[in-house]
Order: sequence, then C-alpha cells, then structure tokens
Amino acid sequence: MTPDPACGTVIAQQSATGLSSEAIMALLFFGTDPNSGGGNCPAVWVDTQAAEGPELVLQGKLADAATRAVCGHDSPPADDEGVIRLSVRMVEQIRKACDAAEAARAQL
Repeated sequence: MTPDPACGTVIAQQSATGLSSEAIMALLFFGTDPNSGGGNCPAVWVDTQAAEGPELVLQGKLADAATRAVCGHDSPPADDEGVIRLSVRMVEQIRKACDAAEAARAQL
C-alpha cells in the first residue's frame, strides 16, 4: 500500500501473491500528520481483523541509532520490530484509533 500524493487515501497495490491488500486485511484509516504537506506522511490505522484482536498500525520516521539504543535498553526489539517517531500532532488521530480499537475488542 502506498499513500497517495494528497497523503490521505491508501491505494491498494497487488502483492506478490496476486491478492490486493484489501483481500489480505482491512485497515481503518484515522489520519495523517496535519502539518505534513503531502506524501510520505506519518499516519495511523487500526487493523480490526488481527489474529489476536485489534491492533494499531503506525507509519512514522525511523528512529536514529541513539534512540534505538536507548529504547533497546528498556525493551530489546524482536527481529520483526522497529522504533519509529511520531509528532505530537498525531495525538488526536492516535486517540481516535485507540478508541476504535478498544470498541472493536469489546465486540469480539
């Protein structure tokens, strides 16, 4: 999936399996950084169909090595984990996504 130039709509691309990303998962889009000004925006989604219950999906800048080292000291990341940075401008979208994830969990 890639953000469109307006940075608000997710466009599905065909995967190596031939299935569109919509066929693989359903993501609820909650928004992007309001000051990003287009493409490559920090963003937040909720995956309501994750195997272990609803999950937040976040897009942001990869943290620098020093930040990753400090975070790794407190909580070493697994091989499939990473550390990202998001502006506090994303708080409103993240709150809405958290509320939706909790509501979806309550419906399970």
